[in-house]
Amino acid sequence: QVHLVESGGGLVQAGGSLRLSCEVAGRTFSTFVVAWFRQAPGKEREFAVGISRFGERTNHADSVKGRFTITRDNAKNMVYLQMNGLKAEDTAVYYCAARQDDHVGSLAREYGYWGQGTQVVVSS
Repeated sequence: QVHLVESGGGLVQAGGSLRLSCEVAGRTFSTFVVAWFRQAPGKEREFAVGISRFGERTNHADSVKGRFTITRDNAKNMVYLQMNGLKAEDTAVYYCAARQDDHVGSLAREYGYWGQGTQVVVSS
């Protein structure tokens, strides 16, 4: 059993910053690629950013490049998403997801493990 728990969401003004955290428990953390997806009201879930098992590779959606940074601490079983320069269009529920290979892909269906999500609201 693998459990993912997100935290750190909240309300922030446009231009501000937030840091989301994702704790992954249940199996050897370094065997998982971890990614952040997000889902805005009325829209499909979309890939934001992902990180390889040992952090040497990342993959960013164009919409977040230069603003979002993903990091991981394998000693603590944690992944972090630093979000800067937030925009109203970043408002969404943010989900942490994991897959047990080393492909930092952007397709939600390829991720087998998901957290419950954390809400981010950016006011303009």
